[in-house]
Amino acid sequence: MTCALARRWYRFREWMRIAACRLRVLACRTAGGRRVHPKCLFGRGVRVERPWLAELGERCVLQEGVWLNVGGDSASLAIGHHTFIGRGVVIEVSQRVEIGSGGLIAPGVFITDHNHAMAPGTPMFEQPCVAAPVRIGDDVWIGANAVILPGVEIGDGAVIAAGAVVNRPVPRNAIVGGVPATLIRYRG
Repeated sequence: MTCALARRWYRFREWMRIAACRLRVLACRTAGGRRVHPKCLFGRGVRVERPWLAELGERCVLQEGVWLNVGGDSASLAIGHHTFIGRGVVIEVSQRVEIGSGGLIAPGVFITDHNHAMAPGTPMFEQPCVAAPVRIGDDVWIGANAVILPGVEIGDGAVIAAGAVVNRPVPRNAIVGGVPATLIRYRG
């Protein structure tokens, strides 16, 4: 295969991939996701539970295997425009999760706004679900396999290191990492 032919073949395959991504968004919008912007791109295996409770801004990219699990009729999920969500990200919503614009969420990240109580004397399977909203600001980068726990607010421009477990607020432009996540330094 000549170089020019290979380039044409690559461009054609890329055009077909983008068309398939747009068709998946159309299917989500048809299933009730009217607040999912039509210019989003959904990779293979993207699942949006209760799409009528999710809002995705213009040009959001959800790679393969992303699962947006909006768990109840009183829950809501909002993701700003130009946000990239990598392969295998899981976002569990019981109350409210809000993700700003222009963010990068690397593969394998887990974000949840709820957890189970742990009162002694009550079996774990009978413990109530305790929810606290999660807010992630604009221009935030969350590294691979990080975990964002309930009640966390991440300020604009923050960076979360790969593998970090965030269980408390992160200031604006902070770089945090570790288990639990602690301040490393500030950007710029």
